[in-house]
This record gives sequence, C-alpha cells and structure tokens, in this order.
Amino acid sequence: MTKTSEELAGQVALVTGASRGIGEAIAYSLAQRGAHVVITARTAGGLEELEDRIHAAGGSATIAPLDLTDGDSIARLASAMAERWQQIDMLVMNAAMLGTLTPVAAIDGKEFNRLLTLNLIAQQALIANFDPLLRRSANGRLLALSTGVARNPRAYWGAYAASKAAFETLVTCYGAEMRNISTVRTAILDPGGTRTQMRARAYPGEDPQSIKDPAAVGEYVAQLMVEGFDSTAYHALPKVMEEA
Repeated sequence: MTKTSEELAGQVALVTGASRGIGEAIAYSLAQRGAHVVITARTAGGLEELEDRIHAAGGSATIAPLDLTDGDSIARLASAMAERWQQIDMLVMNAAMLGTLTPVAAIDGKEFNRLLTLNLIAQQALIANFDPLLRRSANGRLLALSTGVARNPRAYWGAYAASKAAFETLVTCYGAEMRNISTVRTAILDPGGTRTQMRARAYPGEDPQSIKDPAAVGEYVAQLMVEGFDSTAYHALPKVMEEA
C-alpha cells in the first residue's frame, strides 16, 4: 500500500494523543497525504505500532513518547524539532483527559487539577513552545480537538466541559493574535460521537457500532489541512458522517 497523495508532501505535523483513537487516525491520514508526522503519547507501545503501520503504507513518522503534563518535556521536544526541521506546518492538539463524570459539588480536587493540567495548562505550553516553529511555516495550522459540551454544558460533565471551554477560548484568542502578524491559522473541531475508549467510558451502554470509526475523523482532518482554514473557525463533522 502506498500513500494516496502527496498533497502535504514536505510538511511536518505534530499530533498529540496519537497512540490510539482519533489522534492515531489523524496522524495516519496526514501521513497518507505525504506529511511527516511526529506522534506523541505517554507510552511508546501504541506509537510504535502506528509508526510501523505508517511506514508499511509508504509514509514517514517519528515517535516522541512524552507526558504533556511535564512542561519541560514539551520544551525539549520543541527544541529537538526546531533543530531537525526548523519549522512545523501543522499542530494537532488532540490529547485530553475525560475525568470522572460527577456533579460539580462532588468533583475531586486532585483529579480536577490533573484534568486542568492536561486539558488546559499543557495546551498553552504547547502553543508557547511551538509558536515560533509554526510562524516559520508559510502556512502554519493549529487544530484543536474539542467537544460539544464545551458550548452546550450538561449535568455531570462540569469538569471536562469547563476545561474544554477554556481550551477553546485559549485557542480562539491565539488565532486572533496571529491573524494580522503571521500566516498561522487556527481552528477548533468537534468530531462528534466517535468510537474511542474515551467515548466508551462516557457512554458504557452505547453500541460502539452505532457511531463512526475514528478513521472518518482522520480523513476529515487531513482534507481540512490540505484545504486550509481561517483563524477562529469552528468545525463540526457534517451530519451525514454522524449518521454513517
């Protein structure tokens, strides 16, 4: 099997949370279009399997196991990538923690701190460290994966929804800052119901076959990266894909 196209040839993408689910699917689809993907997650096992799959399909990838909650590790990765490639063209911010679905009054403080550290503070650290590399690209794109509950909160989802709402605000502000001083553009994507481990935890009684495969999200994102997008754009997968 070979790459389906060279539409993103010569471009470098960093995808977080890439060891499984949506992150894995996005990384694979970008590689299928010729991009070199740097894939990160906390553990190496899933990353190694994805790297092998990408290489078998004719693509190229580099694994970078790291804990995003360790700010120093993000800085080290940015430094290493700057030394090797000088710039990055795509930053896909996918890694996130669901946490326990519980009433706001019952949120565990320690877990909430961990959730905010990954879902918000680590995301700002990614932007801060990779901003110089994105600016060096002729067409830097930052895509943030979010969720419908960030804009339409519901009972028991307070911790996760609050973290994602703040994340969306952070990315939107960054996009507004970049609009007139660089070619960097940002977008937020709500992928909708997708067959992932996080989804299974949130909806344990749901038939996984009733919702779409992560590959559909991967293909959508890859095409979005090929076409480009405008700063502060918000995307949700077309309803036809939700029903597929």
